[in-house]
Amino acid sequence: MTEPLLRVAGVSRSFGGVYAVRDVHLDVAPGELRGVIGPNGAGKSTLFGLIGGQLASRTGTITYAGQRIDRLPPHRRATLGIAIVFQGARVFGGMTVLENVMVGAHATTGGGFVGAALRLPRHHREEREIRHRAREALDRVGLAGWAGRSAESLPLGQQRALQVARALCGRPRLLLLDEPAAGLRAAERNALAQLIEELKAGGLTMIKIEHDVAFVTRLADRVTVLDLGRVIAEGTPAEVRADPAVVAAYLGGEVPT
Repeated sequence: MTEPLLRVAGVSRSFGGVYAVRDVHLDVAPGELRGVIGPNGAGKSTLFGLIGGQLASRTGTITYAGQRIDRLPPHRRATLGIAIVFQGARVFGGMTVLENVMVGAHATTGGGFVGAALRLPRHHREEREIRHRAREALDRVGLAGWAGRSAESLPLGQQRALQVARALCGRPRLLLLDEPAAGLRAAERNALAQLIEELKAGGLTMIKIEHDVAFVTRLADRVTVLDLGRVIAEGTPAEVRADPAVVAAYLGGEVPT
């Protein structure tokens, strides 16, 4: 059996005495696209914060690629290959599309401020490498022709693709997507779904939070359902959609078509 790339074991986090995530277990295999769904307040974004390092767990462990990471800061997790596209993430104003994407490589390079200020040879090499990686990422998400445009001028769908490209510029092994389709029109959602399918076909492991059950079940290999911070169901999309606990807690008594 293949060891999971990510293992969340008995993780809990509370705020003011109220549990946002409680005793959550989650194994994600290499190359898997895992969907995480649940009603508002179910703990989805808190779980992402615990995996990415923006939040610290109270109990349990998080292991990535065989290494325990639950005590590492976010930048160390990024260096190891974990990238997050947050819900509502913004582009950097006053910068081109290419420059926005180049920011995503900062965690995996080591030239730093001194190298940039002194214009050391290492800095020049890294800058060329980052630019190359950014162009590769833009090509991967279908934005190669937009590289020189102002990032703020892009429509919302292209801005979302830019945010994915920025994450890909760090060359992650695990990509966390927090409601990437929120606010998109039908054509934009379809384009995003196609992009996610292409990334999966390329072997990238992904976990995707979604409120739209139909969107996540269209793409995910397996789905984990949270309610009030606990895992109430897990399985294939078909199994989850038919689970009575999911219907009662999340779908309001009606399984979507």
